[in-house]
Amino acid sequence: MVMQVSSGQTWTVGVTGATGYAGGEVCRLLAGHPHLRLAGVHANTSAGRRLGELQPHLTPYADMVVQPSDAASLAGYDVVVLALPHGESAAIAAQLPDDVLVIDCGADHRLNDPAAWARWYGGEHAGHWPYGLPELPGQREQLATARRIAVPGCYPTSVTLAMAPALDHRLVTPDIVVVAASGTSGAGKSAKTHLLGSEVMGSASAYGVGGVHRHTPEMVQNLSQAAGTNVTVSFTPTLVPMSRGILATCSAPLAPGVDAATARAAYAAAYDDEPFVHLLPEGQWPTTAAVLGANTVQLQLAVDPDAGRLVVVAAVDNLTKGTAGAALQCANLALGLPETTGLPLVGVAP
Repeated sequence: MVMQVSSGQTWTVGVTGATGYAGGEVCRLLAGHPHLRLAGVHANTSAGRRLGELQPHLTPYADMVVQPSDAASLAGYDVVVLALPHGESAAIAAQLPDDVLVIDCGADHRLNDPAAWARWYGGEHAGHWPYGLPELPGQREQLATARRIAVPGCYPTSVTLAMAPALDHRLVTPDIVVVAASGTSGAGKSAKTHLLGSEVMGSASAYGVGGVHRHTPEMVQNLSQAAGTNVTVSFTPTLVPMSRGILATCSAPLAPGVDAATARAAYAAAYDDEPFVHLLPEGQWPTTAAVLGANTVQLQLAVDPDAGRLVVVAAVDNLTKGTAGAALQCANLALGLPETTGLPLVGVAP
């Protein structure tokens, strides 16, 4: 049952990890949300400092003082957003009351399989929460009653939305190849030599090659669910000289008898009614610039008849629809608000 929300109703939100890129993006989006009020910002190493020193673009919140990230400091909010490094969310979440809406932007609660968690992240599995990708079949119903939500990873968001309809409609065999280009913000805000401007500008590089990127099991989990059978994913991420955005090129062998018209009809059926997923007109291809700052995904597809493969390209802003926008999209559903409330549908150009 959907809750009835009055026009003036608001919920307080506390964001921990607010000094990082993902947490800062949550705060930016909250500034335009009519029903969610940022009431506190939290971080581990910068507690006691003004947020304006650390996130100077967040002018409405510049004088807010950063508080610690422990559970006691996070008490009292209606909604808590955890934008923390992987492995740090679970312990805090376990101490928060059951009636608080907790949204985890990290990986701690995304994977269903404890063995997969142990292999890819190490340590004890914290358990699986409802998965925050409403566009997947059946997910909206789960999220509407949830008080714990796991936001998808940014790469899995683009790849899942790109390939789920093909697998669901049996357009391809379940053997997916992905090459995805990402900007540097996907690696977080901590200083790293290989992410310095002088190292990145004018250069593109592959990393996590050979099936070792931690987002791989999440893609496998999502796409296997869509296919109803085990799916293999060969994933190669690349780093390109831009601050934010993902362009994912995904392909798989065509099933017998599938042509371009059949494939396009399946994608139109899947996404024509989705507010945040845009299947572009034929001949127009996704760009990361077009989704900059928007909670949207652009998709386009083609059939390569000589190779016998379906190719789907997806563009997403890794910090908006790839993380922070997804968090607020899920919060809207869980609080009984229209799903699009407070979320940008239009990118920033040029």
